[in-house]
Amino acid sequence: MQAGQLIVLTGPSGVGKGTLVKVLRQKHPELYLSISATTRLPRSGEIHGKDYLFLSRQQFEAMLAANELLEWAEYAGNYYGTPKLPVKQQINQGLSVLLEIELLGAKQIKQNFPEAVMIFLLPPSMAELERRLRNRGQDTEEAVLRRLEHAQAELAAKDEFDWQIVNDQLETALEKLEEAIFPDLKSVTQKLSLD
Repeated sequence: MQAGQLIVLTGPSGVGKGTLVKVLRQKHPELYLSISATTRLPRSGEIHGKDYLFLSRQQFEAMLAANELLEWAEYAGNYYGTPKLPVKQQINQGLSVLLEIELLGAKQIKQNFPEAVMIFLLPPSMAELERRLRNRGQDTEEAVLRRLEHAQAELAAKDEFDWQIVNDQLETALEKLEEAIFPDLKSVTQKLSLD
């Protein structure tokens, strides 16, 4: 059995990672989405074990001490990280694993897993990113400004990734994401259109 691949998707907060991943997984249920652990409180409607593993700081730090995380970062006062065991199990079973993570975690993955497919999702513009963050209605004014400032620093790292995809139109961004993850799918589609 051939091992699966590790796919890393990152980009600034509010760029639309979650929306793209949701649509991608509807089309490709064979993709395993790694559930990240976090110490932040659940947002309205989020479910433990489905959206995140919501942990206390003490639980998260115990995982860190036991080397049970593939990557981790502290962002906006909370820890985020990827539990190692479920990812390794899925890859060993030949499945592709998708990580939707923050930039610092993505950089850690790139160092430790150079064969991972690294994808950076960009907003069409900073003005559009600000509009999206404000329309979410989840953050205070101070938090929105902090996220925008952080986004500037994150965007500077885009060239470190195998793929840079602008999330302007959902369908176009989804096609590019599929091209990055399933390169054979594009060649099959092109062959079918030529026949």
